[in-house]
Amino acid sequence: MPNKPNTINYIEFPAAGADGIAAAKAFYGAAFGWSFKDWGETYIDTQDSGVASGFDGEAGKGERAPLVVIYAAGLEGAQAKVVAAGGVVTRDIFSFPGGRRFHFRDPAGNELAVWSDR
Repeated sequence: MPNKPNTINYIEFPAAGADGIAAAKAFYGAAFGWSFKDWGETYIDTQDSGVASGFDGEAGKGERAPLVVIYAAGLEGAQAKVVAAGGVVTRDIFSFPGGRRFHFRDPAGNELAVWSDR
C-alpha cells in the first residue's frame, strides 16, 4: 500500500535491548501470528499487525511508550508546519534505513514522529 501524506502509518513500540526484541518476536508471533523483519539486533518490524509497526530495542533511549509515526511527503516542510502550529521538536531530522524522520511533542505533551522516504 502506498504511503499517504499526513496519515498515521506506523507505530513503534519500545523494547529492552536485544532480549526485549526476542521476547516481542516470541510473544506477538505466538499470540497473533505476526512475522518480523530484522533490521539488526535491536530493531524489527512487521506488516501483518494491521498498521505497519516495529519494536525498537536500542539501549539508552528514553522512550517507554509507543510512538505514533505520521508519513509526510516533504519532511522539512512538515517540521516547519509542526513548529508553526505550536509543536516542539524533541529530536531533529535524522536518517534511518528506509528514510528520515523527526520527533515532536504536541501541545498536549504527546510525543509523535513524522517520517518520509524522500
